Amino acid sequence: MAVDGGSWCGVGRRIAVLLAALVVAAGMPSALAPSADAAPSFVPISGSGSTWSFNALEQWRKNVAGLYGMTINFSPNGSTNGRNDYRNGQVDFAVSEIPYGLTDGGVLDPPPQRGFAYMPIVAGGTAFMYNLKIGNKRVTNLRLSGETVTKIFTQKITTWDDPEIKADNPGLALPPRKIIPVVYSNGSGTAAQFTAWMANQYPALWDDYCHHNGRSLTPCGFTSFYPLGPGMEAKAQSQGVAGFVAQDSSEGAITFVEYSYARNAGFPVAKLLNKANYYVEPLEGSVAVALLKAKLAPDLTQDLTQVYINPDPRTYPLSSYSYMILPKGPNPGSTFNDKKGATLSEFGAYFLCEGQQTADILGYSPLPINLVQAGVDQINQIPGSTKKLDRNNLAHCNNPTVSPDGGNRVAEEAPQPAPCDLKGASQQCATGTGGARAATPTSGGGVGGVGSAAPGAAGGGAGGGGAGGTNNTAGGAGGQSVTGTSLGGGSAPAVDPDTGQVINGSAAGSASSSSGASAVPVSVDAADNRRQMLVAALTIAALLVLILGPPLLAYLVRRREGALK
Repeated sequence: MAVDGGSWCGVGRRIAVLLAALVVAAGMPSALAPSADAAPSFVPISGSGSTWSFNALEQWRKNVAGLYGMTINFSPNGSTNGRNDYRNGQVDFAVSEIPYGLTDGGVLDPPPQRGFAYMPIVAGGTAFMYNLKIGNKRVTNLRLSGETVTKIFTQKITTWDDPEIKADNPGLALPPRKIIPVVYSNGSGTAAQFTAWMANQYPALWDDYCHHNGRSLTPCGFTSFYPLGPGMEAKAQSQGVAGFVAQDSSEGAITFVEYSYARNAGFPVAKLLNKANYYVEPLEGSVAVALLKAKLAPDLTQDLTQVYINPDPRTYPLSSYSYMILPKGPNPGSTFNDKKGATLSEFGAYFLCEGQQTADILGYSPLPINLVQAGVDQINQIPGSTKKLDRNNLAHCNNPTVSPDGGNRVAEEAPQPAPCDLKGASQQCATGTGGARAATPTSGGGVGGVGSAAPGAAGGGAGGGGAGGTNNTAGGAGGQSVTGTSLGGGSAPAVDPDTGQVINGSAAGSASSSSGASAVPVSVDAADNRRQMLVAALTIAALLVLILGPPLLAYLVRRREGALK
């Protein structure tokens, strides 16, 4: 029987739908993104600041370079330097977790003379990346209460076998190894977020530590410059602290850093105890749930005090937003002009919508729709903005958080924590965290792979306690490649100790000093874009062969059989 025209039309329609989907998946711009014929009007723009959100910004600027020909230079030199650069007119935009006008360690950080506005760009969790082994087995399922974390970074707890750490981890035979706290040597938004949380939740511990390390303030409050205590290590920026912890020689080290860095380095993070008495990892959903309690001021700056104590069991307590500091109104002392404003507005429109789709893969949580709407308002006010968007008509925004009822889909779909993550549970979850998803054997019958595998990792099977009370269930294998870095699996890749970048067959990043990463503006290699386009084309061709091959072969076989008859 021959294949009739109607059948071929049906196949054609399916191919058309598939091709449309592949084009979108390969990066086809939405209605909010710039058109290709607008590319010649773009001019290069530059920014500096946050390393906390750098991994997201780096991917977004590569995307718009390949799709629209934009040149976005960004120097990840820390939030404090970024704010200073913007104040001095040295950059067109800055990125920071700290707003202007606050007293940082007793010193006022004044706002700039040039006009500015804040725009949240991505959400995420400040995580506790660590390097610890029991024997020759890497620990991947460490749990810590907020008080225990604070005591570690205020040097009240100095060894891994401390009774308070053991109380958080009844399934682990922790070694008597010295703890090496690793902090930032530069002014850091990550340090400001962490110290603000300690100052709010554990003020007595934090004030006492400050007083013993050169700060006479009471209350000590938050600071972007972490007071360095004896026995601590200080490294520059997120790349530096993560890179130090990831070294083989740094066993016993722990740092506070954006979750994305631990994911990229293939290292675990501690699950943090929340107010519902569950130990929770800073995954996309747990961050989104936590931030439902964030209070936003009219200028979009955040009050996180209710986030810290959010009673939802899915909450990760140390969740927050990162801001882009945008030009608004007059910009005396800077080179910002309307042409730069047009480029910046197009870039902003891209990452508020399309860019948020990759937030989870990159180790972040996408912005909820109310913050996308607020961001649209800020973009419209950039001098020279070409994106006069309607905050109430974002049908083509493609933001992954939007649910049919207008709520936050990521928060609504966030899973409940596993029973083994409840404080006091008879079993401790064995499943790995961060970029190290392999399970850790636990005494007393730990369980592995209980629905908490992050993107890029396959969860292990449920593991009951064996005859010796030990669960040897292996964790998820494989992983997902994110900007050239393999995630998942049990073994950690080689990491540059200064930059924190994976160096297994890839570039180690920019040159750095012995004290940490030295970040410089970066530009996209055009060859990378050509390779990506070639891969996309080959993928489409392969899928067409898979779809068209079987019916075409069947048609030819039947036609030949008919001819033979």
